[in-house]
Amino acid sequence: MIRVAVVGYGYWGPNLTRNFSKAPGCELTAVCDLSVRRLVQARRAHPGAHLTTDWPRLLADPSVDAVAIATPAATHFDLALGALRAGKHVLVEKPLARAIDEALTLIEESERRGLVLMVDHTFVFSPSIQAIRELLTSGALGEPCYYDSVRLNLGRVRSDVNVLWDLAAHDLSILDHLLAAPPASVLATGVARAHGEPEHMAYLTLLFPGAFMAHVHASWLSPVKTRRVLIGGSGGSVVYDDLEPVDKVKVYEHRLVNGSGRRDAVPHRRGEMSAPRLGTREPLRTAVEHFVECIDTGRRPITDGAAGLRVVRLLEAASRSLEAGAQVVAVDVEGVVA
Repeated sequence: MIRVAVVGYGYWGPNLTRNFSKAPGCELTAVCDLSVRRLVQARRAHPGAHLTTDWPRLLADPSVDAVAIATPAATHFDLALGALRAGKHVLVEKPLARAIDEALTLIEESERRGLVLMVDHTFVFSPSIQAIRELLTSGALGEPCYYDSVRLNLGRVRSDVNVLWDLAAHDLSILDHLLAAPPASVLATGVARAHGEPEHMAYLTLLFPGAFMAHVHASWLSPVKTRRVLIGGSGGSVVYDDLEPVDKVKVYEHRLVNGSGRRDAVPHRRGEMSAPRLGTREPLRTAVEHFVECIDTGRRPITDGAAGLRVVRLLEAASRSLEAGAQVVAVDVEGVVA
């Protein structure tokens, strides 16, 4: 039985505690938060869990095998490093850290101690992304050409990171899971509501080797919530709308046809739509059970520290592009911002 403590009971923590409390082979042992009010809420949902505001004492508790971190991004590195040094397996909410060197330190520490380090890139575990990955792997879409994503909503506005680190990080983890090659360079533009605040709306372009490119529009300032991804290939396209109650993934087949029937007419494309049958399992449940399984078996997580590092690398490059006034920032294959 893997005994897990969840640190942070704010926005994402309740989702983690709910799933850990139901995961087979796992026991939700403790919930840690600096807010007594939040701990009172946690007691109502999980009366059997130990509640504490004392993080060092929790780390010293030998009955805790693993720690799941759901705190502000600026605290991820210190909390994760402390947990690893205390001999705990670690699951970290995205992003893994706020800098490349911090992510590398966490990876080295986990490998030196033989501990599981996993990043909660939840979308990687969704039935929709798994279906899209199968379409790409099988060649059903032909040669991938582009990825276009729109992630908009009004709030939740954060002060610790900009909108790219918050929303676009999801797309970077998805791209990392879907594609074999990383981007060669990035370009980012964005605006903040007031001087000195993080960017609230941004556009991120990623240029890959060859002809593939990706574009992400992320905003906290939209009056409507949008979560839509379009992936185009030489033989077909996929529209993935995470807010659709049914048919979240729609596949369009591309065929060159001659509309007039004349041989000399200009061909155009016509698409036939199909919707793959998807499972209804909550992605976070799959992610939590995968974390527990990796601890049990020694298996390397799908979203391991290296995956987290690749996403942090791109976010750091995007931040440098923003600071440089939308200049193109090159990223080498080793993940070092050039």
